[in-house]
Amino acid sequence: MSTPNEPSPDTLSSGRLTGALRPGLAFSGGIIAIALIALLVLVLLALVLSETPGRTLYFFFFGPFRSVFSFGNMLNGMIPLILGGLGVSIAMQTGNLNLGGEGQIYSGAFVATVAAASLAPLGHFGGFLAVLAGAFFAGAVAAVSGFCKARWDANELITSFLLSHALILVVNFFVNGPFLDPETNLQATARIPEEFRLRQILRPSSLSSALFVALFAVAAGHVFLKNTKLGYEFRMAGANEMFARYGGINTKRNAVLAMFLSGAMYGLAGGMMIFGTFHRTIREFSAGLGWDGLATALVAGFYPPALIPSGFFFAWISSGARIAMQNSDITFEIAAVVQAVILFLATSLVLRNLFLKRKRRPK
Repeated sequence: MSTPNEPSPDTLSSGRLTGALRPGLAFSGGIIAIALIALLVLVLLALVLSETPGRTLYFFFFGPFRSVFSFGNMLNGMIPLILGGLGVSIAMQTGNLNLGGEGQIYSGAFVATVAAASLAPLGHFGGFLAVLAGAFFAGAVAAVSGFCKARWDANELITSFLLSHALILVVNFFVNGPFLDPETNLQATARIPEEFRLRQILRPSSLSSALFVALFAVAAGHVFLKNTKLGYEFRMAGANEMFARYGGINTKRNAVLAMFLSGAMYGLAGGMMIFGTFHRTIREFSAGLGWDGLATALVAGFYPPALIPSGFFFAWISSGARIAMQNSDITFEIAAVVQAVILFLATSLVLRNLFLKRKRRPK
């Protein structure tokens, strides 16, 4: 007979708990097949839409590696994808899905920008506090969705999505109004203090030391989920919420905490983009990044270490499409098509696996 703190035979035999606690296999056969299918779609689109398909494909596949500038910019594009994907992955450990990434990146970046101006007298420590403020604000916004689910069973997909769009409108008002920089033609805030800007690497590209922050966050997230009591509780709740409650885990509290950490990662992504690349908040610079982070997490199987190759893959597609557009007759939308194919197929794979697990569950 099992005790409240150990898995029952029925729970273990269902495969839901053990499957969720096992490290995800990011690039399993299904994921590799998805990537190959997406690249095949790219080749077919180039053959059909381009008058010079060979040139188009060359710049798409090899353009990001032709110079330090292109390669550095591609790596810089990985940063928000990795951090956003980490945010999605943390929330998914408790069975929650955060769809508010775009607004959380944008609002986190704006709060970090405004805080940087106020904390300039504190030097480098002020910059750290500014990034922390942006991450905390974005985390608090995501935690609202977690609280609504825990308190009233409100669907976190809907609440996080709606809050995200509301935040975008609010931040747009501040960027175009009280915080608009009159010395630029951009719809943007004033620049952050120069001492707060992260060190550039691989010049003349825009890559900064924010890359190391993203890699450290992935490592810390993996250790947290795998080797801490709270991380274990997150994974237990995501595998079987009823069993977790029976074992004495506060699943409602953990749902709020997981959503907070998810939003904080998105907010950190926004702060890194400001302190490492843009040095100011530009109106709606985060457009599409929330969905890109979700796609990165899907391909990675919500397994933090796999976010690095997954983020590299998506950054390569985006960078390759941009370079191909500049050097051939193809449009940048080809990247959106390829990403849509990957997102559709990866989502279908996840749904299929869930269906098969439920089908195998003993009655």
